[in-house]
Amino acid sequence: MLKEHLKKKHLIYKGKAVDFYSDEIILPNKKTARREYLKHPGAVSALAFLNKKEIVLVRQYRYPVGKIMLELPAGKMDPDENPLSCIRRELEEETGFKASKWKILFTYYPSCAFSTEALHIYLARGLTPSVKKPDDDEFIERVIITFEEALRLVYLGKINDSKTVIALLLAGKCLKSV
Repeated sequence: MLKEHLKKKHLIYKGKAVDFYSDEIILPNKKTARREYLKHPGAVSALAFLNKKEIVLVRQYRYPVGKIMLELPAGKMDPDENPLSCIRRELEEETGFKASKWKILFTYYPSCAFSTEALHIYLARGLTPSVKKPDDDEFIERVIITFEEALRLVYLGKINDSKTVIALLLAGKCLKSV
């Protein structure tokens, strides 16, 4: 059996957005070890189609990597928040669009070795203009681009945000079934 069991939970730091733990665990062979990880409430993102050819991306500075990134609109869920409610809110806040049609494409774990974060990727269609209202600490530029151009930028290494790369590369197959 591969499962590990908690012996003692140890909170290292309680943050505004995430918490850090260093837990003592029992291995399958009954020995003990430490597992350090980030507890994250989860996140959402949208592959939002403005029409049959164009999608809506956002450009923003990402402090941890020190770069301006081109990516899907996304956001962190509030505790106990429903993923669909969260992405509806985030799409409008970051892009100034509302969507009338939503479909979950998939959920994945961006860094399961050291984070509890689950990221829910939605397909958004039927976009209509609304009011862009980013959080006070967000500086986001909306980018309208063709789906094909976005794929080209992935292949050129110009889009390298994991959720965006995964969604764009898998979208062709997924969209055939939606």
